[in-house]
Amino acid sequence: MTPNDELIFSPLCPTHIDDMEAIEVECFSVPWSREALEDELDNPYARYVVCTDTEGNVVGYIGSRIVLDSADITNVAVRPRYRRRGIGFELVTRMLEQMKALGVASVLLEVRESNLPAQNCYARAGFAVVGRRKNYYELPKEDALLMGRELL
Repeated sequence: MTPNDELIFSPLCPTHIDDMEAIEVECFSVPWSREALEDELDNPYARYVVCTDTEGNVVGYIGSRIVLDSADITNVAVRPRYRRRGIGFELVTRMLEQMKALGVASVLLEVRESNLPAQNCYARAGFAVVGRRKNYYELPKEDALLMGRELL
């Protein structure tokens, strides 16, 4: 299923930070702090795609850092009640389109070994497992699968 027409995809702006902070707490055992999210607004290497409803409430987002021709996806989050609607896949797809337009050749991300829905989403978007980072995550301690994709 693809996101419906009532969702809006846009770049990150300061008005998104409050909702993003709440989503971080909802989605991650070690959430990014408000300050870390605010720092992304001025980070010249950071790129974000934010998904909002028609009232401007953030329902999901994806962040990345692009340096020269490589990129790391830093976070992907969708509010639990909005999952299984294709929003995560749409966020990844839109970010990859931006990266390709910017000349990014390769993209990496980490995902919890137990997070099969996210792994499946990334695989649908063309990512493959390229490595493992032992004990990368905290609370609970867990390995990360390193997934990568070539764009050019």
